[in-house]
Amino acid sequence: MRLSRRVCFDVSMPSELLTHEVLITWGTALAAFLAVALHGIWRVTRNVITIAHEGGHALVAVLTGRRLSGIKLHSDTSGLTVSRGKPRGPGMVLTALAGYIAPSLLGFGAAVLITNEHIQLMLWISIGFLAAMLIMIRNVFGVLSIIVTGAVFFFVSFYATPEVRDTAAYVFAWFLLLGGVRPVWELQVKRWRRQAPRSDADQLAWLTGVPALGWVTLFGVVSAAALVGGGALLLGRW
Repeated sequence: MRLSRRVCFDVSMPSELLTHEVLITWGTALAAFLAVALHGIWRVTRNVITIAHEGGHALVAVLTGRRLSGIKLHSDTSGLTVSRGKPRGPGMVLTALAGYIAPSLLGFGAAVLITNEHIQLMLWISIGFLAAMLIMIRNVFGVLSIIVTGAVFFFVSFYATPEVRDTAAYVFAWFLLLGGVRPVWELQVKRWRRQAPRSDADQLAWLTGVPALGWVTLFGVVSAAALVGGGALLLGRW
């Protein structure tokens, strides 16, 4: 007579923890979506995207050997980064290219750090990024924007509970991923209406000879790819 015994090990995630993870992931995604989709809220939250946009210009300008002169952030959510160097060439092209794709790439980087359990590191990097930008800000509204944003990150990093910290990190990552897409559409709408003759895309067209629409398309492809990739990482956690 053959006796057999089946031993089962339950290695699945507890249902309570799974529910908590799902609520955080989808709840923060919804909050970020509303912050981007609702016009009244977007008029305020878009300032964070502008910070990332101009920060992208500034970072790439420095990395390509250009001399950074200053950054301005305006209350209408526009911004300006001025750098000195050769008026044409790869450095100038990369600097002009960086702005519209920076928020999405930063969002993807945040998603990578979150999924690898490096939330605190992500917050510290954000604080360092803002501190470096603050040195180069050249107008009052810009200074206030950086200080307020930096204060939020500082509080979350050092004083918030782990649950609040994790939730804020998710919201930030989702917001950058979603918020990186909308400005690309807004840019093209302004170009259709001939309201943005000196946009980044038009400057890139002048620098390279590639039509501005091609650069807008590239902005959109990068932003969409970052959203899909970063979103998959965040959703894949549960």
